[in-house]
Amino acid sequence: MGTPLFASTHRAPVRAKSVHAAARPVGRTKATAAHGKVSRARGSKVVVTVRGARGRRGGRAVLAVRRTRYSERFSASSFAENADNLTLGDVTAGEDPTVRAAAIQALGNMNGTALAIDPSSGRILAMVNQKLALSSGAEPCSTIKLTVALAALEEGLIKRDTPVSLGGGYRVDLTYALAKSINPFFEVLGRTLGFERVKHYANEFGLGELAGYQIQGEQLGIYPDQELPQKMGGVGRMCSFGESISMTPLQLGAIVSAIANGGTLYYLQHPETQEQVASFNPKVKRILNIAPILPEIIPGMAGAVNNGTARSLKANFSEFPVMGKTGTCSNNGTRFGWFGSYAETPTGRIVTVIFLEGGRPTFGPKAAELTGQFYRALYDKSYFTPKVQTVALNGTR
Repeated sequence: MGTPLFASTHRAPVRAKSVHAAARPVGRTKATAAHGKVSRARGSKVVVTVRGARGRRGGRAVLAVRRTRYSERFSASSFAENADNLTLGDVTAGEDPTVRAAAIQALGNMNGTALAIDPSSGRILAMVNQKLALSSGAEPCSTIKLTVALAALEEGLIKRDTPVSLGGGYRVDLTYALAKSINPFFEVLGRTLGFERVKHYANEFGLGELAGYQIQGEQLGIYPDQELPQKMGGVGRMCSFGESISMTPLQLGAIVSAIANGGTLYYLQHPETQEQVASFNPKVKRILNIAPILPEIIPGMAGAVNNGTARSLKANFSEFPVMGKTGTCSNNGTRFGWFGSYAETPTGRIVTVIFLEGGRPTFGPKAAELTGQFYRALYDKSYFTPKVQTVALNGTR
């Protein structure tokens, strides 16, 4: 069953006064959001200036933003010429046909992959575009914030409502920072934790190792042994964008599944025949000691869907609660869009990962929108309706 997380390497909680702000209400203004969320796109530049006391209107701080934009060019396409090419070579005999059909419908002709996982067992219910799903992965963008948040919570740095100073008098808490994907918030956490602890937690959650169990063709992502150079942003940039890290869709699926099931990191398994489905046996990689801190992170994941970066999901689906995290970034002419989530349904929880790559139409909120379409397609097929068992009674009255 594995060993509890940090059983032998746990350090005493960090008490860093530089992280904890003075006791005052957490800023939730548009200015706060603008200060915190500056999306990176190579080839563009955004300069943020925070005005001092003289730059206040009506008692609220005013954020002056001076933007100098350089056109970012994308060489990759967000769409496949033929959607059928995305599924060529997929092994599907052991998948749930209803789930697979919904995933194909949601993905359409966008260049990407869609995964659906049963978090109670680690079984992959569907994996569309398996070539991409089993590849060496890509920069995780803001989805890396899930592991950073859990690391900071486990180390005792913060609670979900701890105000964290981002400079210029702006303070936000974890729930808001996850929902709105506030980059400076996670840069502060990363620098306070330090590279060694950030890497330790990331590895414990499965980054840098295969997520699947004997899945043919699965490749390994990368979690570097060295911190990103300071001139490139150091550990702070690693914790806000995942720069220098390569994460696979399966690895994100395993992480979200562990959050959804209360801390069991399963090996993901992809049955290839109905016989393998009938004899399926879950395989535990590690038991993560995160159950006590999950109530601290889940409100932020719910907030992302309800009023944050993943709110596009609700345009298509709002019947059940969905918790998730988006990610958007670009590298060498290719833009990435991530969304990892789980839905709370009447028949149990289901984890979904959609990863897109392409040009300007590709970004995290688009992956969230497609996830909403996936859940909608399943709902319309009554997939989430509990099955009623009938029992024949023999005998007379």
